[in-house]
Amino acid sequence: MRVLALDTTTRAGSVAVVDQGQVLIERTGDAARTHAERLPAEVTDALTAAHLTLADIDLFAVASGPGSFTGLRIGIATIQGFAFVSGKRVAPVSALRALAEAAAAGHRAGTRVGAWMDAHRLEVFSALFEIASPAADGEVAALREIEPPMVAPPADTIERWTSLGLPAAVCGDGAVMYANLLGAGISVLDAPPLAGIIGRLAVAASHDGSTVTPAGVQPLYVRRPDAEVARDRAHLRQ
Repeated sequence: MRVLALDTTTRAGSVAVVDQGQVLIERTGDAARTHAERLPAEVTDALTAAHLTLADIDLFAVASGPGSFTGLRIGIATIQGFAFVSGKRVAPVSALRALAEAAAAGHRAGTRVGAWMDAHRLEVFSALFEIASPAADGEVAALREIEPPMVAPPADTIERWTSLGLPAAVCGDGAVMYANLLGAGISVLDAPPLAGIIGRLAVAASHDGSTVTPAGVQPLYVRRPDAEVARDRAHLRQ
């Protein structure tokens, strides 16, 4: 199965082509330019580098969030467009789940791992997992969700996780930013490019039936958009 995967949850983002669970091409974007300026050209360039066309892709995958609202909308719309034209399905993948996959590498079953993304406003997007079974060759780890995606100050997140059982490793730019709060007993891993991991997770999604039609992709915002908050406040004032 050939998968075209796109991540726009960060300013740089990444694009990857995955074939039979192996990453053929993975490229990080130019953070000096917006996703709107770079897409869909970065995607078509990756396909060209892999000596493939859209017709060769069996499944499309996209980071569904959390992250920049604008970045998520552009990335999802790009993949929806490609999938619609190709008549193929889409695997929406949480960026937090992808980060947890990176954190799980080298750990045994029963180990807890987490993901922290910088959510700005002195908060992190987070999720906590336990490894049900480590990754086998060409496959991804099976992770059991202990705490779903949330947004909160990092100190509050650590307090919650202490009662749930602290992880052995936490991956993401938020983990690096607030490493002092995680403590010496927790390994801190910087976020790798996520498109390759997202593509590999998409293969697993195709096996368990969790892919969707292009119109079925829903962004994982976690935090409400500022426009909605402002609208509600204006309504209350009235």
